[in-house]
Amino acid sequence: MNTTAPSEPRTASSSPGILSTEFRSPAPGYWAGVAESDWNNWRWQLKHRVTTLEQLESLLELTPSERGGVAVAGTKLALAITPHFFNLIERDNPDCPIRRQVIPRWEESLVSPFEMSDPVGEDEHMPVPGLVHRYPDRVLFLLTDRCASYCRYCTRSRVVSGVGEQELRTNFEEIYAYLKEHTEVRDVLLSGGDPLLFSDDKLEGILKRLREIEHIEFVRIGTRVPIFLPQRITPELCAMLKKYHPLWMSVHVNHPKELTIEVRDALGRLADAGIPLGNQSVLLRGVNDDLPTMKALVQKLLRCRVRPYYIYQLDLIKGSSHLQASVRKGVEIIEGLRGHTTGYAVPQFVIDAPGGGGKVPVNPNYILHHDRERVVLRNYEGRVFEYPEPKDYPNGKTASPAPPAEALTDVIRDY
Repeated sequence: MNTTAPSEPRTASSSPGILSTEFRSPAPGYWAGVAESDWNNWRWQLKHRVTTLEQLESLLELTPSERGGVAVAGTKLALAITPHFFNLIERDNPDCPIRRQVIPRWEESLVSPFEMSDPVGEDEHMPVPGLVHRYPDRVLFLLTDRCASYCRYCTRSRVVSGVGEQELRTNFEEIYAYLKEHTEVRDVLLSGGDPLLFSDDKLEGILKRLREIEHIEFVRIGTRVPIFLPQRITPELCAMLKKYHPLWMSVHVNHPKELTIEVRDALGRLADAGIPLGNQSVLLRGVNDDLPTMKALVQKLLRCRVRPYYIYQLDLIKGSSHLQASVRKGVEIIEGLRGHTTGYAVPQFVIDAPGGGGKVPVNPNYILHHDRERVVLRNYEGRVFEYPEPKDYPNGKTASPAPPAEALTDVIRDY
């Protein structure tokens, strides 16, 4: 098939603005005529990714900002989109939430004063090349700098894709030696890039080495491959992963459109292999920064047996301000979910504190007052309740003095 010849995509995404709660397949979409055996081959998907301006222009009507963005991409973060994920893009809608995530825009060349190349301070917590040890009992193991597709807001765009300002130089043997020596480490997160781009054999070799270190209790894999490249989640891969439990996986879905039939089935294969699945979303302007979209997403994730885990405030990565939503909006979304859908569907909203401060939870204010005698609370409906503190409970902290009764009355009246 000539992959540069466009055909009209037959997908749910051809109806802009509709939040489908159903699972749909985007295939064949722009790639009509491809043999099913090829389409379902993950290596074929990687080989036929959209990576050039010429391919984009043959498939979409680009905006001037997008054309300029592709030129910038060659020096910042490469352009690459798998056919599966590309089929979710609306051809005539430059504000398509899928399109905003993966097609470069000229705004990426604009750098605000508060933006950084390493916004969460990973490099300064890297005792061994490729290993980040920021938290006491867990580490981040960066296996590769390559992904199936490249998110335009990538926190590691300085090293990911091979065109950024740094090069990832992971020293595997030094990392294994460091982990053996540091017995406080009980949790290893494999990330990158995307670990699931490795072959089954290569990935198994890494898991086997980690399992030989007695004090490592469990391993996590951070990946967007099940969403960008669901064909990679083969029965053979799942059977291999199943041998290395306890093994957890964090996936990355930002919009309900991304949960296609293929993605649902891939996630199901992982769940059937006994792998607990959690989702990490990034709050993005024009993508998911509204309650209906996020509510549809978290409820659809549960139907895929994926627990919504985190909503991240966008890291302050260079050239990302056009995708930055407000923290206030994130808090509003959490408040709109809490009590209005099952608790399993409510993720934790966090800011990864700039410069390496770690994840800080940000929540709506449900505690109106707290002293030695009571906690004054409001619920999701705005109703106010008191909960008594035990009088005989040891407490070394000095409580704030109780406010005057009339002040507390005013606080309660506001709700």
